[in-house]
Amino acid sequence: MKIVGVIPARFASTRLPGKPLLSDTGRPLIAHVVEAAQRAKSLERIIVATDDPRIAQAVHDHGGEAMMTRADHPTGTDRVAEVAAAIPDAQIIVNLQGDEPEISGATIDLLVELLANDPDAPMATLATPIHDESIHRDPSCVKVVFGGHGRALYFSRAPIPFHRDPATGNLGGPLGYLHLGIYAYRRDFLLGLARLAQSPLESAEKLEQLRVLEAGFPIAVGVVDEPSIGVDTPDDYRRFVERYHATHSRG
Repeated sequence: MKIVGVIPARFASTRLPGKPLLSDTGRPLIAHVVEAAQRAKSLERIIVATDDPRIAQAVHDHGGEAMMTRADHPTGTDRVAEVAAAIPDAQIIVNLQGDEPEISGATIDLLVELLANDPDAPMATLATPIHDESIHRDPSCVKVVFGGHGRALYFSRAPIPFHRDPATGNLGGPLGYLHLGIYAYRRDFLLGLARLAQSPLESAEKLEQLRVLEAGFPIAVGVVDEPSIGVDTPDDYRRFVERYHATHSRG
């Protein structure tokens, strides 16, 4: 089974312009993301999908593979689908976030295993428990609820589930589950998904995965303890650089 990791990356960012090329560690952020993906044992090929030649050049300069894509893609999923269309022998496509340089290879491998072992699911994603009320209520943190069968019921920026009785609502467990923005797709399903029109719930919440649920397709959800540490703001990047230097100055 050929499994390909695709990392969509664009230069424009509202909160952190030029994010993929920030190089305070001595290497551009996108190179760190590629290196993190390379630690996964399941990925046979890793491709950065971009419409910016500067990003493609940075990837090539650091030994990675980049593919130029159209500039008019409305979402990262569409950009990933363009790459998938050019790889007919791929069976599973893993959509990795271009701003998560610290994701573990084990987490990626778990996602791939989840989809490979669930033949009835066309795609899979991951979540991690929420124990902090501020994260549960933060609309920039996407939450997911799923059933005992491990399939997503809904994704939202709102605090779901809503605990009507805060004292007993979660019975000592997590407040909810934070959705981690990493996906594994069966290639044919991904190509079909990119052709579907934006759905009403997707438009309301600005969450692409709701298009899948509204179309009636299941999404398998796996749970990991690894938190999502994305780089969305200058402060996020500064903290990443500090962690990087602290780790690489040991010994």
